[in-house]
Amino acid sequence: MKDLGNYRKSYDKSELLETSIPEDPINLFHKWFHEVEAYDGVGEVNAMTVSTLGLDGFPKSRVVLLKHFNEEGFIFYTNYDSEKGRAVLQNPNVCLSFFWPVAERQIIIKGIAEKTPKTVSDNYFASRPDGSKLGAMVSPQSEVIPDRTFLENKLIALETSFEGKEIPRPENWGGFLVKPISVEFWQGRPNRLHDRIIYTISDDYSWKTQRLAP
Repeated sequence: MKDLGNYRKSYDKSELLETSIPEDPINLFHKWFHEVEAYDGVGEVNAMTVSTLGLDGFPKSRVVLLKHFNEEGFIFYTNYDSEKGRAVLQNPNVCLSFFWPVAERQIIIKGIAEKTPKTVSDNYFASRPDGSKLGAMVSPQSEVIPDRTFLENKLIALETSFEGKEIPRPENWGGFLVKPISVEFWQGRPNRLHDRIIYTISDDYSWKTQRLAP
């Protein structure tokens, strides 16, 4: 068995203090997101882990791409009939997490997910390359399939069928907007005394901030 006990590093790139944070967590998220984006060699800064409670009662986490964020919350897209989609529709309490090791930062978001309006899903789907549009139509996401040829043959058939035509968004494919109820920001610090600041939404929709022990 490989011993990982000596996999250690010192965290010393930044700090997170109450005196320098905004009142709204979305503003701090925006700041951190674009700071990480500015680092050289960072790929897919918008990659996030989405955790749901599955229909089988087990939690499940997977990495998806954040496609939009604003004062309302965070949007990602999926097949609503997938394992992930069905889990969210049954239990909309989800967790999003970002890990940016280059900046020694994490963000953990608890929120309530809801389908985006059809116009939002339509507009995003229309912006995708044709290959991605057809891929969304081809894949019966999360279902068991016989082999890869099954997908490739379906793709070829759809390419022929939609040649020179507009590709419509499938009804079972669209966005989820996750409206945050808490947002935790984690900044690595020396000696494992990491900074953790959590924003929690109040009944009047203002945000309360607290420091958590590392």
